[in-house]
Amino acid sequence: MKLAQVFADLEGKLAAVGEEPESLAFVYRSLKNLSFTDFILCLQLDATEQDVAFLQSIFQQLAAHRPAQYILGKADFHGLVFQVDERVLIPRPETEELVDLILAENGAEQLTVLDIGTGSGAIAISLALSRPDWQLTASDISAEALSLAQENAQNLQAQLNFRLSDVFDNLDGRYDLIVSNPPYIAHDDQEEVGLNVLASEPHLALFADENGGAIYRKIAEQASQHLTERGKIYLEIGYKQGKIVKELFAAQFPAKRVRVLQDQFGQDRMVVVDNG
Repeated sequence: MKLAQVFADLEGKLAAVGEEPESLAFVYRSLKNLSFTDFILCLQLDATEQDVAFLQSIFQQLAAHRPAQYILGKADFHGLVFQVDERVLIPRPETEELVDLILAENGAEQLTVLDIGTGSGAIAISLALSRPDWQLTASDISAEALSLAQENAQNLQAQLNFRLSDVFDNLDGRYDLIVSNPPYIAHDDQEEVGLNVLASEPHLALFADENGGAIYRKIAEQASQHLTERGKIYLEIGYKQGKIVKELFAAQFPAKRVRVLQDQFGQDRMVVVDNG
Protein backbone atom coordinates (compact mmCIF):
# COMPACT_ATOMS: atom_id res chain seq x y z
CA MET A 1 0.00 0.00 0.00
CA LYS A 2 1.26 3.43 -0.91
CA LEU A 3 1.67 6.02 1.81
CA ALA A 4 -0.88 8.16 -0.02
CA GLN A 5 -3.51 5.49 0.53
CA VAL A 6 -2.79 5.37 4.26
CA PHE A 7 -3.19 9.14 4.42
CA ALA A 8 -6.45 9.05 2.47
CA ASP A 9 -7.93 6.42 4.79
CA LEU A 10 -6.97 8.22 8.00
CA GLU A 11 -7.97 11.64 6.66
CA GLY A 12 -11.43 10.29 5.89
CA LYS A 13 -11.74 9.02 9.45
CA LEU A 14 -10.67 12.40 10.83
CA ALA A 15 -13.33 14.16 8.80
CA ALA A 16 -15.91 11.68 10.12
CA VAL A 17 -15.18 12.72 13.73
CA GLY A 18 -15.27 16.44 12.97
CA GLU A 19 -11.56 17.16 12.68
CA GLU A 20 -9.71 18.82 9.80
CA PRO A 21 -8.17 16.13 7.56
CA GLU A 22 -5.30 18.47 6.65
CA SER A 23 -4.03 18.33 10.24
CA LEU A 24 -2.61 14.85 9.66
CA ALA A 25 -0.26 15.96 6.90
CA PHE A 26 0.61 19.15 8.79
CA VAL A 27 1.73 17.23 11.88
CA TYR A 28 3.45 14.49 9.89
CA ARG A 29 5.43 16.96 7.77
CA SER A 30 6.42 18.99 10.83
CA LEU A 31 7.58 16.02 12.87
CA LYS A 32 9.47 14.57 9.89
CA ASN A 33 10.82 18.02 8.96
CA LEU A 34 9.78 17.51 5.33
CA SER A 35 9.43 20.22 2.71
CA PHE A 36 6.18 20.20 0.75
CA THR A 37 8.00 18.75 -2.29
CA ASP A 38 9.61 15.97 -0.26
CA PHE A 39 6.24 15.18 1.30
CA ILE A 40 4.55 14.84 -2.11
CA LEU A 41 7.33 12.55 -3.29
CA CYS A 42 7.16 10.31 -0.22
CA LEU A 43 3.41 9.80 -0.72
CA GLN A 44 4.23 7.67 -3.76
CA LEU A 45 6.41 5.29 -1.75
CA ASP A 46 5.26 2.02 -0.24
CA ALA A 47 4.19 2.49 3.38
CA THR A 48 6.38 0.62 5.89
CA GLU A 49 5.11 -0.74 9.20
CA GLN A 50 6.94 2.11 10.90
CA ASP A 51 5.18 4.66 8.66
CA VAL A 52 1.77 3.22 9.45
CA ALA A 53 2.46 3.07 13.20
CA PHE A 54 3.74 6.66 13.19
CA LEU A 55 0.69 7.92 11.32
CA GLN A 56 -1.64 5.95 13.56
CA SER A 57 -0.14 7.60 16.64
CA ILE A 58 -0.74 11.05 15.14
CA PHE A 59 -4.23 10.08 14.00
CA GLN A 60 -5.26 8.80 17.42
CA GLN A 61 -4.32 12.10 19.06
CA LEU A 62 -6.09 14.18 16.41
CA ALA A 63 -9.16 11.93 16.54
CA ALA A 64 -9.25 12.46 20.31
CA HIS A 65 -9.51 16.20 19.51
CA ARG A 66 -5.98 17.12 20.56
CA PRO A 67 -4.88 20.18 18.57
CA ALA A 68 -2.01 19.79 16.14
CA GLN A 69 0.01 22.48 17.94
CA TYR A 70 -0.13 20.55 21.21
CA ILE A 71 1.10 17.42 19.45
CA LEU A 72 4.01 19.41 18.02
CA GLY A 73 4.52 21.37 21.23
CA LYS A 74 4.82 24.64 19.36
CA ALA A 75 2.88 27.32 17.50
CA ASP A 76 3.88 30.12 15.15
CA PHE A 77 2.94 33.66 16.16
CA HIS A 78 4.10 36.99 14.75
CA GLY A 79 7.15 35.44 13.10
CA LEU A 80 8.19 33.63 16.29
CA VAL A 81 7.84 30.06 17.52
CA PHE A 82 6.26 29.61 20.93
CA GLN A 83 6.13 26.50 23.06
CA VAL A 84 2.52 25.53 23.75
CA ASP A 85 0.81 22.76 25.65
CA GLU A 86 -2.40 22.20 27.59
CA ARG A 87 -1.42 24.90 30.12
CA VAL A 88 -2.19 27.70 27.65
CA LEU A 89 -4.35 28.65 24.70
CA ILE A 90 -2.85 28.27 21.25
CA PRO A 91 -2.09 31.78 19.90
CA ARG A 92 -4.49 32.79 17.11
CA PRO A 93 -3.88 34.78 13.91
CA GLU A 94 -6.44 37.41 14.95
CA THR A 95 -4.29 38.17 17.99
CA GLU A 96 -1.40 38.92 15.62
CA GLU A 97 -3.61 41.69 14.24
CA LEU A 98 -3.87 43.15 17.75
CA VAL A 99 -0.07 43.12 18.10
CA ASP A 100 0.32 44.76 14.68
CA LEU A 101 -2.18 47.47 15.64
CA ILE A 102 -0.34 48.26 18.88
CA LEU A 103 2.99 48.50 17.07
CA ALA A 104 1.51 50.66 14.30
CA GLU A 105 0.01 53.15 16.75
CA ASN A 106 2.92 53.36 19.19
CA GLY A 107 6.52 54.20 18.38
CA ALA A 108 9.83 53.18 19.90
CA GLU A 109 9.78 55.69 22.78
CA GLN A 110 10.00 54.21 26.25
CA LEU A 111 6.62 52.97 27.47
CA THR A 112 5.46 50.84 30.38
CA VAL A 113 3.17 48.06 29.16
CA LEU A 114 0.99 45.52 30.95
CA ASP A 115 -0.33 42.36 29.27
CA ILE A 116 -3.22 40.92 31.30
CA GLY A 117 -3.82 37.20 30.83
CA THR A 118 -0.58 36.58 28.97
CA GLY A 119 -0.98 32.80 28.54
CA SER A 120 1.95 31.60 26.44
CA GLY A 121 3.35 35.13 26.48
CA ALA A 122 2.68 35.58 22.77
CA ILE A 123 1.53 39.22 22.94
CA ALA A 124 3.97 40.44 25.57
CA ILE A 125 7.02 38.69 24.10
CA SER A 126 6.20 39.83 20.55
CA LEU A 127 5.93 43.42 21.78
CA ALA A 128 9.10 43.16 23.87
CA LEU A 129 11.14 41.93 20.91
CA SER A 130 9.66 44.52 18.54
CA ARG A 131 10.10 47.41 20.99
CA PRO A 132 13.22 46.76 23.11
CA ASP A 133 12.84 50.08 24.95
CA TRP A 134 9.39 49.21 26.27
CA GLN A 135 9.14 47.92 29.83
CA LEU A 136 6.83 44.90 29.65
CA THR A 137 4.97 43.20 32.50
CA ALA A 138 3.04 40.01 31.71
CA SER A 139 0.45 38.77 34.19
CA ASP A 140 -1.82 35.75 34.44
CA ILE A 141 -4.12 34.15 36.99
CA SER A 142 -2.55 30.75 36.19
CA ALA A 143 0.86 29.92 37.69
CA GLU A 144 1.20 27.11 35.14
CA ALA A 145 0.64 29.49 32.24
CA LEU A 146 3.18 31.95 33.66
CA SER A 147 5.73 29.17 33.93
CA LEU A 148 5.39 28.38 30.24
CA ALA A 149 5.44 32.08 29.31
CA GLN A 150 8.72 32.46 31.20
CA GLU A 151 10.17 29.51 29.28
CA ASN A 152 9.15 31.18 26.02
CA ALA A 153 10.71 34.48 27.08
CA GLN A 154 13.95 32.72 27.93
CA ASN A 155 14.00 30.74 24.69
CA LEU A 156 13.29 33.84 22.61
CA GLN A 157 15.63 36.06 24.65
CA ALA A 158 12.94 38.58 25.55
CA GLN A 159 13.28 40.81 28.60
CA LEU A 160 10.08 41.27 30.59
CA ASN A 161 8.59 40.88 34.06
CA PHE A 162 6.02 38.29 35.10
CA ARG A 163 3.38 38.61 37.80
CA LEU A 164 0.79 36.17 39.12
CA SER A 165 -2.41 38.20 39.32
CA ASP A 166 -6.16 38.07 38.71
CA VAL A 167 -6.44 41.18 36.51
CA PHE A 168 -5.06 44.00 38.74
CA ASP A 169 -5.39 42.27 42.13
CA ASN A 170 -1.64 41.75 42.60
CA LEU A 171 -0.37 44.69 40.55
CA ASP A 172 0.61 48.24 41.40
CA GLY A 173 1.95 51.20 39.50
CA ARG A 174 0.67 52.79 36.30
CA TYR A 175 1.12 51.81 32.68
CA ASP A 176 1.18 53.66 29.38
CA LEU A 177 -0.40 50.70 27.60
CA ILE A 178 -2.67 48.01 29.02
CA VAL A 179 -3.22 45.08 26.67
CA SER A 180 -5.44 42.05 27.14
CA ASN A 181 -6.81 39.08 25.24
CA PRO A 182 -8.91 37.73 28.13
CA PRO A 183 -11.31 34.79 28.20
CA TYR A 184 -14.39 36.10 26.40
CA ILE A 185 -16.53 33.17 25.26
CA ALA A 186 -19.94 32.94 26.94
CA HIS A 187 -20.69 29.59 28.56
CA ASP A 188 -23.82 29.34 26.39
CA ASP A 189 -21.70 29.62 23.23
CA GLN A 190 -19.73 26.41 23.72
CA GLU A 191 -21.30 24.96 20.57
CA GLU A 192 -19.41 27.60 18.55
CA VAL A 193 -16.06 26.30 19.78
CA GLY A 194 -14.21 23.60 17.84
CA LEU A 195 -14.13 20.12 19.33
CA ASN A 196 -10.35 20.15 19.74
CA VAL A 197 -10.51 23.54 21.49
CA LEU A 198 -13.25 22.41 23.84
CA ALA A 199 -11.56 19.10 24.62
CA SER A 200 -7.98 20.27 25.07
CA GLU A 201 -7.51 24.00 25.65
CA PRO A 202 -7.82 25.41 29.20
CA HIS A 203 -11.38 26.50 29.92
CA LEU A 204 -10.11 29.11 32.39
CA ALA A 205 -8.62 30.96 29.41
CA LEU A 206 -11.65 30.44 27.16
CA PHE A 207 -14.87 31.10 29.04
CA ALA A 208 -16.09 33.97 31.18
CA ASP A 209 -19.24 34.75 33.15
CA GLU A 210 -21.66 37.56 32.27
CA ASN A 211 -22.02 36.33 28.68
CA GLY A 212 -18.26 36.48 28.29
CA GLY A 213 -17.94 40.03 29.61
CA ALA A 214 -16.83 39.49 33.20
CA ILE A 215 -13.12 40.17 32.68
CA TYR A 216 -13.76 43.22 30.51
CA ARG A 217 -15.95 44.67 33.25
CA LYS A 218 -13.25 44.07 35.86
CA ILE A 219 -10.59 45.68 33.66
CA ALA A 220 -12.87 48.64 32.89
CA GLU A 221 -13.72 49.25 36.54
CA GLN A 222 -10.12 49.08 37.78
CA ALA A 223 -7.99 50.33 34.88
CA SER A 224 -8.21 54.02 35.77
CA GLN A 225 -6.11 53.31 38.87
CA HIS A 226 -3.37 51.75 36.74
CA LEU A 227 -3.34 53.85 33.57
CA THR A 228 -1.19 56.94 33.00
CA GLU A 229 -2.90 60.19 32.00
CA ARG A 230 -2.36 59.59 28.29
CA GLY A 231 -2.47 55.82 28.61
CA LYS A 232 -4.17 53.50 26.14
CA ILE A 233 -6.00 50.18 26.45
CA TYR A 234 -5.99 47.54 23.71
CA LEU A 235 -8.35 44.57 23.94
CA GLU A 236 -9.19 41.58 21.82
CA ILE A 237 -12.90 40.80 21.90
CA GLY A 238 -15.36 38.21 20.61
CA TYR A 239 -17.16 39.10 17.40
CA LYS A 240 -20.46 39.68 19.26
CA GLN A 241 -19.00 41.95 21.94
CA GLY A 242 -18.08 45.21 20.25
CA LYS A 243 -21.09 47.19 21.47
CA ILE A 244 -21.12 45.99 25.08
CA VAL A 245 -17.35 46.29 25.60
CA LYS A 246 -17.35 49.76 24.06
CA GLU A 247 -20.15 50.80 26.43
CA LEU A 248 -18.29 49.37 29.46
CA PHE A 249 -15.17 51.43 28.77
CA ALA A 250 -16.98 54.54 27.59
CA ALA A 251 -18.79 54.62 30.95
CA GLN A 252 -15.54 54.37 32.90
CA PHE A 253 -13.50 56.66 30.62
CA PRO A 254 -15.92 59.39 29.45
CA ALA A 255 -13.07 61.72 28.45
CA LYS A 256 -11.40 59.13 26.20
CA ARG A 257 -12.15 57.86 22.71
CA VAL A 258 -13.34 54.24 22.48
CA ARG A 259 -13.02 52.51 19.11
CA VAL A 260 -14.29 49.13 17.91
CA LEU A 261 -12.08 47.76 15.12
CA GLN A 262 -12.59 44.82 12.78
CA ASP A 263 -10.30 41.95 11.89
CA GLN A 264 -9.34 40.92 8.36
CA PHE A 265 -12.67 39.11 8.00
CA GLY A 266 -14.74 42.19 8.88
CA GLN A 267 -15.70 40.93 12.35
CA ASP A 268 -15.53 43.12 15.45
CA ARG A 269 -12.27 41.98 17.07
CA MET A 270 -10.56 44.84 18.93
CA VAL A 271 -11.51 47.66 21.27
CA VAL A 272 -9.10 50.55 21.78
CA VAL A 273 -9.37 53.21 24.49
CA ASP A 274 -7.20 56.29 23.95
CA ASN A 275 -7.17 60.09 23.98
CA GLY A 276 -8.03 60.41 20.30
